Amino acid sequence: MVQNDRRITIITGHYGSGKTEFAVNYSVKLSQISPKVTLGDLDIVNVYFRSRERKAQLQEMGIHVISSSIEGDSVDIPAVAAITSPVRDKSTRYIVDLGGNDTGTMVLGRIKPLLDLSETDFFMVVNTNRPNTSSPEGIIKEMKSIEGASGLKVTGFVNNTNLIRETTAENIAMGDKILKEASRLSGVPIKYTTYVEEVLHEPLPEGLSGELFPMKFYMRKDWM
Repeated sequence: MVQNDRRITIITGHYGSGKTEFAVNYSVKLSQISPKVTLGDLDIVNVYFRSRERKAQLQEMGIHVISSSIEGDSVDIPAVAAITSPVRDKSTRYIVDLGGNDTGTMVLGRIKPLLDLSETDFFMVVNTNRPNTSSPEGIIKEMKSIEGASGLKVTGFVNNTNLIRETTAENIAMGDKILKEASRLSGVPIKYTTYVEEVLHEPLPEGLSGELFPMKFYMRKDWM
């Protein structure tokens, strides 16, 4: 699974895509096979679900979390030296949790000149239940907007279609159908199809795209 991805994985996605939950789960899975993992919280768009909110829990798992140079959940001043250091450090796997619009991708300006594209993946997380990404055309439009702002090309889609705790296998399959068409039109492969084990009480349909990616709720509290 994650061991076959490139050393640096930048994860983006439209608001409500579940990007941060995926980024945290991705980091946890990577920490189980890689001796050194760094998660950079560079999302300056969504102040409600921030990977740094689980900093203590993640660091107990051996994941180094980078966020702001000033402590505080609502502070958005990423430390320049901290966010660029893992780009240079070839011994660490680096996951970047990036905001999913043109404002969010602007912070890439600090690390983009240092990136070796041969060791960088740029994944776009998609929830087809969100209005802007409910059709193949909408997904591609959002993708092009993110690419234009970041100056990077999306290398893979992540099907994270969900209705939180009301998610069904049928809902995931619907998202797969929509994203398959976006993949066909854009040429961007579907890398993963996610599902949360604790809420899905039925078998997943066969033939889903990419690798199946089981997740847990790290960011979402029980009442949410």
